[in-house]
Amino acid sequence: MVIALTFSSCHKERLNISGSTSIPELEGRMLYLRIYQNSELQELDSAAITHGKFQFTAPAKDSVIMAFLFLGDESLMPMVVNRTEPLTITISEKERRVEGSALNDTLYAFIKRKNVIDQQMAELPRRESQMILDGIDHDEILQQLSQEAAILSARENEMVMRFIKDNMDNILAPGVFMIVTSNLPYPILNPQIEELVTLGSPTFLNDAYVSEYLEMARENMEKINE
Repeated sequence: MVIALTFSSCHKERLNISGSTSIPELEGRMLYLRIYQNSELQELDSAAITHGKFQFTAPAKDSVIMAFLFLGDESLMPMVVNRTEPLTITISEKERRVEGSALNDTLYAFIKRKNVIDQQMAELPRRESQMILDGIDHDEILQQLSQEAAILSARENEMVMRFIKDNMDNILAPGVFMIVTSNLPYPILNPQIEELVTLGSPTFLNDAYVSEYLEMARENMEKINE
């Protein structure tokens, strides 16, 4: 009984994340689970894809954290990780998703909505080429597609801001903030970020990434103003 209880206790202290992929090209490749720590993304665990399956079982952190799945240097997907909820990762040509917790359900519902807008944005260059082939005036094309791009961009910005505001008291807000700001060339303060600072909860503002980003952004803005 003592041995069984000891084993059970140790088991709960480790990650329980299993995954599968239907992409043949990934067979034998290494996946890396990374978290933001000490001002950089650090490896939490790694796993090889064998017969389309992989497993992460590294020692778990005490807190609920945002982690990112990498294939080499390519970031594949985010996920919320803790030591109490087993997770299932699915990677296919059509989708990438994480299941097993309410926070991941919320995160991937948001990602699904955002992907719809991203796909519409990605479709604009193809539509421009088709409109040119159809003989439509180029200035008319640019005017129409620029308006559509502006509407899509505003819709996406509104969606991201609403999601962060709605999740200020959990790990999702700083996690999505990290994803969005990582696409910027360097940390800056824009009206949206300043609004988040004004409305930010202690959980959000005290997050390691958020606080470090804001500090660097303020320093950069001072240099720009000088």
